[in-house]
Amino acid sequence: MNDWPEGWPDDNRSGNRYGQGSASDRPESARSMPHVQRRPAPPQQRPAPPRQRPVPQQPGGYDEGGPQYDSGYNTGQVYGGGNGGRGAGRGGGPGDGGYVQGRPAAAPDWRRRIKIGALVLVVAVLGVSIGTYFWADSKLKREVDLSKVIERPKGGDGTNYLIVGSDSREGMSAEDKKKLHTGSAEGKRTDSMMILHDGSNGPTLVSLPRDSNVEIPSFIGSESGKRYEATGRTTKLNAAYAMDGPELLVRTVEFNTGLHIDHYVEIGFGGFAKIVDAIGGVELDIPKAFKDKNSGADFKAGKQTLNGQESLAFVRTRYAFAASDLDRTKNQQKFLAALASQTATPSTILNPFKLYPTMGAGLDTLVVDKDMSLWSLGQMFFAMKGVTGGDGTSMNMPISGSTGGNLVWDKAKVKQLVEQLNNDEKVTVTGN
Repeated sequence: MNDWPEGWPDDNRSGNRYGQGSASDRPESARSMPHVQRRPAPPQQRPAPPRQRPVPQQPGGYDEGGPQYDSGYNTGQVYGGGNGGRGAGRGGGPGDGGYVQGRPAAAPDWRRRIKIGALVLVVAVLGVSIGTYFWADSKLKREVDLSKVIERPKGGDGTNYLIVGSDSREGMSAEDKKKLHTGSAEGKRTDSMMILHDGSNGPTLVSLPRDSNVEIPSFIGSESGKRYEATGRTTKLNAAYAMDGPELLVRTVEFNTGLHIDHYVEIGFGGFAKIVDAIGGVELDIPKAFKDKNSGADFKAGKQTLNGQESLAFVRTRYAFAASDLDRTKNQQKFLAALASQTATPSTILNPFKLYPTMGAGLDTLVVDKDMSLWSLGQMFFAMKGVTGGDGTSMNMPISGSTGGNLVWDKAKVKQLVEQLNNDEKVTVTGN
């Protein structure tokens, strides 16, 4: 058994006496020492460190075999995950796939995200709606000044619109005039006139035949400002428009009916055809075939979709019917109600590629009074739609006879009709 401690060199065990202090030139050998058993010290027990992610590899000077490098990371450090190795100073949150030591990553707050998305959608819709409103409102031609109309009757309940279809050819090329069979007459005249009453008992649409025999009252010239006294002269209703335009027409209608007109709306030939084409045509059921070379009409019986050119021919035809202007006004009412009904549909309103061309085509050619708002125009439009929706009534002004060329109104029935409209009552009067 080797009594020397481990690691001592064998030279000290061979008799050489180094380190004994003798006088010889060699050192004295070591004295004998009692045997001491050396055991390695047991390892010091250390508490297990908390579980954590491995410390990332440190740049420069780190040697696995050498002393451990103090990284400065602590056990509560947040480490990003799935973010391309972002450092501790930019630790990702739950959205980056990171986590906090001892806690799972928070789940996405879908309720909050849905609320924010809904809010953004509402703001966007409101923005588009408001923008569309002001765009459309700016396109209205407010050219008729009803304040120039004198001696007006008192207004009643509900709202009364005077809707006029003129034969204006403004903006039409020679090719358009030929295609639409409008002729090339200068100026403009009224081709159709209607009163639309919008009240609590449903809308009422009353056509005023252009050949109606009426008295031209005293009036103030819309351009000259000069007063013209009444002479008791009677003439066709459309002559009032030809004499001094919309203001005299309103004055004449109010004088001969006693009904207050709140708003005036006019559209010409070209605009009418453009609106129809913009919505893709209007479907009508024509009960009997008819043809008229003056308007260009040539229709077969049955359901069919009319384009702009055909629609204009349909509402202008009068010589193909026995009752002439009275039959024409009935066709005009039928067509306008169908136009309003087929335009105010989700497929048009919710489709910007159809809505904007339709609004543009109509608003570009509409002439209204100075107090007309886009909101009022919309109310008129939906009231027109309601005429054929079961809530409204359409009729001609009651006629009692004719002078040979002009149609004479039934004064008793007209008075009763106006009273019912002014009081916003259910209309019981029938027309021709």
